[in-house]
Amino acid sequence: MTTVTSPLAGRAVGLANVPDPVFAGAMVGPGTAIDPVREVTEAVAPIDGQVVSMHPHAFVVVDQDGHGVLTHLGIDTVQLNGEGFELLVNKGDTVKRGEPVIRWNPAAVEAAGKSPISPIVALEAAPEALSGVAESGEVPAGGELFVWN
Repeated sequence: MTTVTSPLAGRAVGLANVPDPVFAGAMVGPGTAIDPVREVTEAVAPIDGQVVSMHPHAFVVVDQDGHGVLTHLGIDTVQLNGEGFELLVNKGDTVKRGEPVIRWNPAAVEAAGKSPISPIVALEAAPEALSGVAESGEVPAGGELFVWN
C-alpha cells in the first residue's frame, strides 16, 4: 500500500476537471489534480522513492513496491521549454516524501497562457487500485491525495 501525498498546496479538483483530454480521460493513469496556490513554490515528492523521470515541468518517483507517481506541473507547460522551472534534484536521485523537487511559479505559468492545474497520476494503475481520492477541497503540500492499494 502506498499513500500518495500532494506535491503542492492548493485545491484538489479531480482529473475530470483537468483542461487536457489525455489527463481528464485518465489515459495516463488514475489520480487527481491540484489547482495550486499562485505563488513561487516548490513541488515536493509525493512518495519516498527514486526519481526515474525528470523534466522541468514534470517528474516521476517510483517507490520500493514499483508504484510510479507522475507529477505534471501545469498543462501544456512543456511548451515553456523549462522557463520558470528550477530543478532541485536529478534523475536517479532518491527522495523522501515532502522533499523539494522543482521550484516554479504557477502565476507565471498562468500569465504565459497555460493552465497551472497539476495532475498527480498513479502510472499503470487500475482505477480500482486507488482509494480515498481527493476530488475537492483545500489540500496542503504533504496532505493525503489517495492510497494506492
